[in-house]
Amino acid sequence: MSDKATKRSVLVVGSANMDMVVSTPRFPKPGETVLAGEFGMYPGGKGANQAVACAKLGGDVTILAKMGHDIFSEQLTESLEREGVDVDHVFTDENAPTGIALITVDQSGQNEILVVSGSNMKLTPAEIESQADLFDRAGIVMLQLEIPLEVVVRSARLAKERGAAVILNPAPAAELPESLLRSVDFITPNESETELLTGRAVDDHVSAVAAARTLIDKGVRHVILTLGERGVLHVSAEGVNAYPAYSVDVVDTTAAGDAFNGALAFALSQGDSLEEAVPFANAVAGYCVTRMGAQTSMPTFGEVEDFIRDQPQPVLEEWE
Repeated sequence: MSDKATKRSVLVVGSANMDMVVSTPRFPKPGETVLAGEFGMYPGGKGANQAVACAKLGGDVTILAKMGHDIFSEQLTESLEREGVDVDHVFTDENAPTGIALITVDQSGQNEILVVSGSNMKLTPAEIESQADLFDRAGIVMLQLEIPLEVVVRSARLAKERGAAVILNPAPAAELPESLLRSVDFITPNESETELLTGRAVDDHVSAVAAARTLIDKGVRHVILTLGERGVLHVSAEGVNAYPAYSVDVVDTTAAGDAFNGALAFALSQGDSLEEAVPFANAVAGYCVTRMGAQTSMPTFGEVEDFIRDQPQPVLEEWE
């Protein structure tokens, strides 16, 4: 990693869920019962996942979130704190339960997810405003869409007002106002999210670049399009760069995007360029999908170094 810049803190404004994960030989058809395999409960939620991914790599991370007054919030808070995330700014909702996600993972590692948002959707712009000093200290503010959109918009504006860079992971997919996009420095959609945001199909390299440029025209500075096994496409006003993904034996893809985003925030917070940060984030995501669970699958910096050393170097393949 580069040592050319002083380390700066990362503020994550987002969700925290308890993930209930079931492994299954295949996904059931409507009305069908399938005898599944193992069951596990893992700390999750896109905001918390990305915070842990960044913190386990060595990042200075604070999470701004809302949980219920229940056992899941106790378990999630303890887990975040254990992984090195500052949890002093987590709000408690006395009425709504902590969010949960019901996740099934098939034998190929693909997943289906149902999210019950609970307290995540009770976070308010006023609560964000009450923590404005966190935005003063942050070099990077990381956002997702498992909290109210008005909170995301206010957080992005606060970040820009206080001089922080904004990373927006637009998941779950949703249409977004251009006023928000103009506040975003780095947006990290996958193919389906890109199609929803732009109204353009993403079928090949040419259409992917065209869709990304639609977001550039709407005010986003950098579009970092994550394409799974095809790697990552970075599009900005200055040009286009493609980065290959690692070829690994996939066990669980549940938190691959969160691993990528957390690692991207970490690398940028260390002063790395995007040319350095994106391949590093690719490696973290590659490591993540070889493990079960969300936060439990996030690697330390040393584990990523070992992974990069031991894996064949990824090769960029043409996307027809």
